[in-house]
Amino acid sequence: MGKLLAIDIGNTKIVIGLWDGETLVSHWCISTQHHRTADEYAVLILSLFSQTPYSPREIEGVVISSVVPPLTSTFEEISQRYFQLTPLVVRAGVKTGVRIRYDNPREVGADRVANAAAAFRLYGGPACVVDFSTATIFDAISREGDYLGGAIAPGIAIAAEALFLHTAKLPRVELERPPKAIGTNTTHSIQSGLIFGYAGLVEGMVARFREELGPDMKVIATGAFANLIARETKAIQIVDPWLTLKGLRIIYELNRK
Repeated sequence: MGKLLAIDIGNTKIVIGLWDGETLVSHWCISTQHHRTADEYAVLILSLFSQTPYSPREIEGVVISSVVPPLTSTFEEISQRYFQLTPLVVRAGVKTGVRIRYDNPREVGADRVANAAAAFRLYGGPACVVDFSTATIFDAISREGDYLGGAIAPGIAIAAEALFLHTAKLPRVELERPPKAIGTNTTHSIQSGLIFGYAGLVEGMVARFREELGPDMKVIATGAFANLIARETKAIQIVDPWLTLKGLRIIYELNRK
């Protein structure tokens, strides 16, 4: 397999990975801006390529997952106009290697499907994927590799911003570990509630998932805040920051055969 551009379009960030065979050789993260045109995004992506030894002309395939429908067509246009390639968009009808056991499979985000595909291929089942992105998402994968469903909680950044926006005196704080659980000032108290509170959330949800999936369930964390929370809990066994990009590569391979 030649060079593949994998694009994961999220609500707050767009993560782009450049694969050379099975090696992730470059990756970038840009903010999600609904008002940007295809040309504006293309200029940004091409400028990122200029910082690498790789040329856009080397791209042989494009795969896209998106939870932002208006931007799906924008990035399809970019692929067709600037890379002269028809992208593989992860949606209903695309082979993923994952059987979706959700009540309505169309409700499952493409990023969650990509995570499930990668988690099962790389780590096996049963497994729980915890994705610390705009939302904090827990996904369950069976021993056979089926996607069973999950749980969705507000993301840690959303929680922090909500405290700032909906209170009169609480400040916006950096998302970093406080010195101890009992904060002795407002900043450390908020950080304790966020960092240690989300570690407790993970521990509680993982325990409940394990009751349903079995004691040998693996726990894989991904997303922007995975390392931050994983340092505060033994419930997370594996941190894989590029799990979604790996899943997109796996899905692309399945659909080339």
